[in-house]
Amino acid sequence: MDLIDVLVWLGTLTFAITGALVAVRKRFDLVGVVVLGAVTAIGGGSVRDLMAGVIPPTPLTDPALLWGIVIAAVAVFFLHRFIAEGTVYYFLDTAGLALFATLGAERALELGFGFWGTVFAGVLSGVGGGVIRDVLSGEVPGILYRAGDFYATAAAAGAAVAFLLVPVNSTLGLSAGITVALVLRVGSRLADLSLPVPRQPHNPDTANALD
Repeated sequence: MDLIDVLVWLGTLTFAITGALVAVRKRFDLVGVVVLGAVTAIGGGSVRDLMAGVIPPTPLTDPALLWGIVIAAVAVFFLHRFIAEGTVYYFLDTAGLALFATLGAERALELGFGFWGTVFAGVLSGVGGGVIRDVLSGEVPGILYRAGDFYATAAAAGAAVAFLLVPVNSTLGLSAGITVALVLRVGSRLADLSLPVPRQPHNPDTANALD
């Protein structure tokens, strides 16, 4: 098992656990917990592969990885009472974002994508599963309104660094991309940073029209 395989397993299992934790919080049954864990774990990478013309998507061709997702989700279903959900969720979600954004960029480079295509593929890999998770659990996807930290921005930064450095040295590029995404998300949270949002309209007529 090479470095990329290890990172794929780490990213997949971390996202499977986050999806399962959300399902438990929403009081899904056992099947629902497994399904939400699975789509969170492989959703982003599968959509990326489909857009790149890779059929079937790579995550669906690895039975061992799929069994790992199922086992992780079932473990969360039975052991969630012993998990400090908020802290564990944030740590694993951040780790999964950084890992998948960088791995998505590496995959895009392998397929011959340019800079923006690589960044887009990295972001899609990093946030895609979470978007599907949020939609299936009845939430507005967090990347559309997130305040207090950077999420898709952190994924994009990690993917951009991977694009620049992976061709020079694969291990260096992967490590640097993961580190940048991690530092940017955690750092932005510590600094309470967020992207700008539209101001509330001051004209009552305009506000009424928007309503």
